[in-house]
Amino acid sequence: MGQDLLQKNIERTSVTNASADCEPGADQQQPISRITGFHLDEERHWVVELSCGHTQHLRHQPPWQARPWVLDADERARRIGQAFACGWCAQGAVSATLGR
Repeated sequence: MGQDLLQKNIERTSVTNASADCEPGADQQQPISRITGFHLDEERHWVVELSCGHTQHLRHQPPWQARPWVLDADERARRIGQAFACGWCAQGAVSATLGR
C-alpha cells in the first residue's frame, strides 16, 4: 500500500496477477491491455478494469492528475475497448488475488 502524503489518503493496491491477455506494446517493453470497464471503489474513486484482469485507479486531482474525462459517463464509455498500458503486466507482478 502506498500513501498520498499530500492528501493523507491510504491507497490500496490494484489486482496484481500477471496475465497472458496483455499484448506487447510497439516498443516491446510496455504490455498493452484493453479497457473493459470502470467501477467506483469504496472511496468513490474511479478504477479502470482491463482485459488482462488487472485494475488501476484513474483519479482527477488537478494539478497532479488531470483526467476530467473520468468524471463523465459518456467519456468513460468512449474509452471501452481502447488500448491501455498495463503497469502491472509490465512489472510482471504476480499475486494469488485473482485465483488464475
